[in-house]
Amino acid sequence: QASRKTGTRGKAAATKQAQRGSSNVFSMFEQAQIQEFKEAFSCIDQNRDGIICKSDLRETYSQLGKLSVPDEELDAMLQEGKGPINFTVFLTLFGEKLNGTDPEEAILSAFRMFDPSGQGVVNKDEFKQLLLTQADKFSLAEVEQMFALTPMDLAGNIDYKSLCYIITHGDEKEE
Repeated sequence: QASRKTGTRGKAAATKQAQRGSSNVFSMFEQAQIQEFKEAFSCIDQNRDGIICKSDLRETYSQLGKLSVPDEELDAMLQEGKGPINFTVFLTLFGEKLNGTDPEEAILSAFRMFDPSGQGVVNKDEFKQLLLTQADKFSLAEVEQMFALTPMDLAGNIDYKSLCYIITHGDEKEE
């Protein structure tokens, strides 16, 4: 009994520590975003115990059609939480990932290199060619997926200022 109590206390302490370390995480997101994350969390938390575990991840993958996910891959995902993954930890993980996005000004600056006239647009076809052939090459499917969300003018030019806003703040049309 004592060892069981200690194990429970250890998990509770880890959860409290994770919550304490990320108590400010809720201020990083708007209420609508938090609600979307709650919905995603509840979809992944298959057994509805408030903690995402390996069986939850395996079942989620299974529902998405991926039936043979290696244990190592699932373990690596769980270890990102550095303890039990409750909703607060889940939100913190997403906050850390999203904060990895370059600042809006840095992205705008990169786009300005392709806009010597300073009109706020870049040619879609030229940009597509760059994405397919330079540096971290995109696949054609990735380019098409990106262009589906990319604001363009009537001439088919990319409105990169609006695109930068979407990259750094999310797509307002999704709501």
